[in-house]
Amino acid sequence: MNLSTVDTPAAVIDLPRMQHNIARMQTHLDSLGVHFRPHVKTTKCMEVTRAQLAAGACGITVSTLKEAEQFFQAGVQDILYAVTIDPAKLPRALALIRQGCRLQLVVDNPAAAQALATFGRTHEQVFDVMIEVDTDGHRSGIGPEQDLLLEVAGLLHHGGARVAGVMTHAGSSYELDTPEALAALAEQERALCVRAAERIRAAGFPCDTVSVGSTPTALAATHLEGVTEVRAGVYVFFDLVMHNVGVCRSDDIALSVLTTVIGHQPEKGWAIVDAGWMAMSRDRGTARQARDFGYGLPCALTGEPLEGLVLSGANQEHGILSSLATAAGAAPEDIVTRLPIGTRLRILPNHACATGAQYPYYHALSPEGELTQWGRFHGW
Repeated sequence: MNLSTVDTPAAVIDLPRMQHNIARMQTHLDSLGVHFRPHVKTTKCMEVTRAQLAAGACGITVSTLKEAEQFFQAGVQDILYAVTIDPAKLPRALALIRQGCRLQLVVDNPAAAQALATFGRTHEQVFDVMIEVDTDGHRSGIGPEQDLLLEVAGLLHHGGARVAGVMTHAGSSYELDTPEALAALAEQERALCVRAAERIRAAGFPCDTVSVGSTPTALAATHLEGVTEVRAGVYVFFDLVMHNVGVCRSDDIALSVLTTVIGHQPEKGWAIVDAGWMAMSRDRGTARQARDFGYGLPCALTGEPLEGLVLSGANQEHGILSSLATAAGAAPEDIVTRLPIGTRLRILPNHACATGAQYPYYHALSPEGELTQWGRFHGW
């Protein structure tokens, strides 16, 4: 298969770009003296994960237990499940551990900590548990100065679990767009997570691991004193949101959606393609940023952006390609001549995680132009 023969729409991984992204992140974190535990929720693909591990990653991070189960079955043993554990899922976690998986769990509240400790005692299992720390008010976690932090550590430790460490995710980094702001947040993320670990240790509890990370802060960090590992996920593909944040160029984006022009609305300056929101996802993350890419950035088959065009609209199976000049009030350009029926394009996505989730497999594109199918995990 190649880009001219595979059915569209199709999710395409540009292998040279992917390998460049992997090497860039791994080299940067190696230079800072920390372990790297990539978040594989972006790709949910064993072939991609093998490339990350081969480059030097020390284990993986997952966002669902199904990911943990499937990656473990594929041979990955060191896994952090980085979502506060639902007590109803503890039997699944226990089954994985008893099969030999080095699985770490996460909690960020007393109820979850108590349930985990009780379940562990009942089943004679010492769980390794990370406490999630809130370092930027983004989503979840316990503030590093809150009394609740030591309460949760005590519930785990005295309840028979092991406090393996602390972890945080500076997700608010996605809202930034200058190197200075990203560097400041990276330092805030580091300092506050290290502070949480220091408080836990001072209270007499173990806390070996200090885990931080988001793609923007991982790349912006200039030192990581006190941190033992970093996590990041979307860096492996990047996307238009990351482009707007300022941590990648458009020619770093390794995931695209291959699509075909199937119709025109000449009077509107539109070309219709067979990639709608089912192919691209409904994620409109760039709408809140300085540059709005609509549903994606159209590119030629060779990967170069098509200047002046945007995937401005999407229905379930139809995408609308339009001219930025037309949207600004100019006369419609001759879209029929520029993009005749049958023209194949590649659309760069707003959010690689969401777009990848639309497909059961990827098509990995070699430098020679050959495509190979790579499977993708689904579900919870």
